[in-house]
Amino acid sequence: MSLQYKPASAKQYLKRHDPVMADLIRRVGHFNVETEFELSPFEALLRAIVYQQLSGKAAGTIHGRVLKLFRGGVTPRKLLNKDDETLRGAGLSRNKVLAVQDLAAKTLDGTVPTMDVLQGLADDDIVERLTSVRGIGRWTVEMMLIFKLGRANVLPVADLGVRKGYQLAYNTEELPSAEELNAAGETWAPYRSVASWYLWRATDEIDWVANPSIVADAVD
Repeated sequence: MSLQYKPASAKQYLKRHDPVMADLIRRVGHFNVETEFELSPFEALLRAIVYQQLSGKAAGTIHGRVLKLFRGGVTPRKLLNKDDETLRGAGLSRNKVLAVQDLAAKTLDGTVPTMDVLQGLADDDIVERLTSVRGIGRWTVEMMLIFKLGRANVLPVADLGVRKGYQLAYNTEELPSAEELNAAGETWAPYRSVASWYLWRATDEIDWVANPSIVADAVD
């Protein structure tokens, strides 16, 4: 799947409209986002739920165990046919079992659409539909929009990395609030996804240790 915008045009737009962002783009350099969606929306969200609040290694192990429960691949109907004990035995918490079951049910009823349908929906419609699934919050959907669907104008205002990058690039005393970041983002529209990527990169340039920039999309 390709980006839904031209990075060169986005960079030029941001540099013309925001001197601080222009300086950040010059310092960071090449914009490098490659989109992919090798998984169906159902499979991608299932993986996201499994990985919440776990280290990558532990999450990968549990995700692998879950997939092994389903010969020929996991589908919503197959998942709903598994009893809670079997899913718990693979390593899912009680809350995550409820979350993946809700995901399966909402995929079957069309709330979670196929990829073909998803591609035709507006960003806000995708957020509304996918966050109706238990355990799926706005941040998870925003990451999907930026890195899976290649959407141009997504600004994850609750993301710690984006907020920290803004504080560093714009030399503010405190992390910006969601409202402050949203206001700043008006300047970057319609390329807020690209601005977000450069704000993430701003944190790479200093010795800064923090938790991964995953926020409250957790079911545990």
